[in-house]
Amino acid sequence: MTLEAESYDFVVVANRLPVDSVTEPDGTQGWKLSPGGLVTALEPVMRSADGAWIGWPGAPDTHIDPFEHDGITMVPVALDETEVERYYEGFSNDTLWPLYHDVIAQPSYHREWWDAYVSVNRRFAERAAALASHGGVVWVHDYQLQLVPGMLRESRPDLTIGFFNHIPFPAYGLYSQLPWRRQILAGLLGADVIGFQRTADAGNFQRAVRRLFGYETKGSSIRVPLEETGERRPEKSRTVVARAFPISIDSASFAELAQDPDVIERARQIREDLGNPKTVLFGVDRLDYTKGIRHRLKAFAELLQDGRLDAEETTLIQVASPSRERVAAYMELRDDIELTVGRINGDYGSIGRAPVHYLHHGYPREEMVALYLAADVMLVTALRDGMNLVAKEYVASRIDGDGVLILSEFAGASDDLRQALLINPHDIQGVKEAIMTAVDMDPRERKRRMRALRRRVLENDVAKWSKTFLDELRRASHADAGKAAAVVETAADGDTDRDGDTDSEDAE
Repeated sequence: MTLEAESYDFVVVANRLPVDSVTEPDGTQGWKLSPGGLVTALEPVMRSADGAWIGWPGAPDTHIDPFEHDGITMVPVALDETEVERYYEGFSNDTLWPLYHDVIAQPSYHREWWDAYVSVNRRFAERAAALASHGGVVWVHDYQLQLVPGMLRESRPDLTIGFFNHIPFPAYGLYSQLPWRRQILAGLLGADVIGFQRTADAGNFQRAVRRLFGYETKGSSIRVPLEETGERRPEKSRTVVARAFPISIDSASFAELAQDPDVIERARQIREDLGNPKTVLFGVDRLDYTKGIRHRLKAFAELLQDGRLDAEETTLIQVASPSRERVAAYMELRDDIELTVGRINGDYGSIGRAPVHYLHHGYPREEMVALYLAADVMLVTALRDGMNLVAKEYVASRIDGDGVLILSEFAGASDDLRQALLINPHDIQGVKEAIMTAVDMDPRERKRRMRALRRRVLENDVAKWSKTFLDELRRASHADAGKAAAVVETAADGDTDRDGDTDSEDAE
C-alpha cells in the first residue's frame, strides 16, 4: 500500500476522536478535548513519538479533513447515517455490548449489521495503514474495532500493533453464541499485545482461542501459527501476548480539584441545598442496564420502607448521563428508572424533602468532584463492568480521607479496591446491609479503609497504565529489532511524569 505523504510513528485508532465540536463566541466552529478521553493519557506519548489519532467525529455524514488540535493530528473517519445505525448502534451496541456484558440484555444478531461492522473496521484499518510509518506502532482501542488488528497485520506486517479492550470479555459459553466468533478472534489475534481490564477477561479470551482455533497458550502468551501454502507450520509462528492491564484515572488531577476552594464551597452548598441531611448517598453512571441503577433504587426504597433509613435524614443523589437514546432498550430503561424514582419520592418524600434527587444529564469534572466531596457513601452497583472509573474518581477526590465506597464485585475496580464494601448487586438484601454498614460505620474504620483505597489509586494512575502497556509493546517489538522497538521505547520512556485521564466512550 502506498503511504500518504504524511506518515506517523505512533497512531491511535479509536471509534471516536477525542474532541467535541463547539461553537465559538464569534460563531465559528472549533474543537475542545473531550472530558475523560484517552487523549490525556496518551498526549505525552503522541507528542514525543509524532502521533496521529484516527476516529469518528461523532455525527453522521461529517466529512472533515485531518486537522491539528493542541499539538496532536486528528484524522476523522466519516460514517453515514446507515453505518451509524448498523455498525455503531446495531452491531457494536446491540450485539457486542450486551453479549460482552453477560447477556444482561438479549443481543441481536443481524447479518447486515455484521457487514457494516466489517466495512467500517476496514475503513479504519486502511486509514491507519496509510498513515503509519514503516515499522511504526498502532494502538487500537475497544470493541467497536476488533477486526482492525487482523486487517492491519495483513496489509502492514511491518507494524507493531496493540489492542486494548475497555469492556469485559465474556466466558466461552456466552461468546460462542456469536455467529462471527471466529472472525472476531482472528481480528484480535492480529495484534502483538491484547490488553484486558481483568485477568479473568484475558483467561476468557485465551479459552475461546483454544476452543475455536486450538492454538497453544502458556501464561499470557498465545502461539499463532503462520499459514503458508495452506499448511499450518508450527515451527513458524508468532507470539501474541494477552493479559490484564487494569486501566485507571488521572488521580492527581482529581485530588488537586478536591482542594480547590471553589469546589469545596460547592460541595458545602450541595449539602445545604439538600437540607443538610445526616447521610448523602451518591450514584453516577451512564444510563445503561449494566450499571445496576434499578438494583440500588430497590435496595434504597426497601430500607426506607423498613424504617432502617429515615427520608428526613438520608438523601440519594442519582446522576444518570444520557446514553444511546435511540436504542429501544435504553429508552425503556430510562422510563423504568424515572417511574421508580417518582414512586419512591411519592411514597417517602415530603414538601421540600425528596429522598431521591435524579439528574438525567452530565456534569463537568469540577461539579463531579464537588458531588464526590458532598457524598458520604458512593454506590457502584454495576452488574458487569470492565473497570468503572467512577469508583476510582470518588476515592481520589476524598482528600479528607473520609467516605465509604460500596462496590460491585462484578466491576473490574473491585480487583484493586479491596477495602471497599464489596457486594453482589443481585443480592438486594446484601446491598441493603452494605448500605447500613456504610451509614453506621465508625469514623476510624471509614478513614482506615479510605487511606488504603487512596494509596492504591494514587500509586496506580493512568500514566502508569499507559506506560505498562507500551512497555509490553516494546518487548514485543524487540523480536523484530526494527524501528518499532525504538518508537515504542521513546513513547514508553517519554513524558511519564504526566498524569492522564482515560475513559473509552463506553467504559467507566
